[in-house]
Amino acid sequence: MDKLVLVSCAIVFKKGRGKSRWFIAKQVDGDEWEIPKVVVRKGESSVRAALRMMGERGGMTTQVLEEAGRAGGVTTINGKTLPQRYLYYLMELKAPPGEAIGFSTYKWYEYAKAVRKLPSKREKMMLKQARKEYRIWKKNMELQRKLEKIEQEKMKS
Repeated sequence: MDKLVLVSCAIVFKKGRGKSRWFIAKQVDGDEWEIPKVVVRKGESSVRAALRMMGERGGMTTQVLEEAGRAGGVTTINGKTLPQRYLYYLMELKAPPGEAIGFSTYKWYEYAKAVRKLPSKREKMMLKQARKEYRIWKKNMELQRKLEKIEQEKMKS
């Protein structure tokens, strides 16, 4: 069996001014907008790879909230075609970003504009799924806060 090439993809959002903005970038050697990706190193988890990439190349402190989706494909390495698996993660920006040295260009866009900028059908679909996961996560966090408040009130009485 051929070795599987694992690729970790970071769908990062930040909250601000009542709206979420989504991070998309152009690779140093590319001219199309995309969701940032990195090949997972031997012995590294795909989650750790996404965190590493956004820290090293994006100058960001992020948190993985949820897996947003998976996709398959193939790649050619040294003339050999190998299966490739993409793992997309919904990530939240936790601290103001530093210098994003690993991307030639990057932007934080509102969802609709980010989708329009992405040329790949798969990436548009993954961003859509990530937004759906974000909405579910946000509702769960709100419910958790309400439950904690109720528990605090019970403890007081």
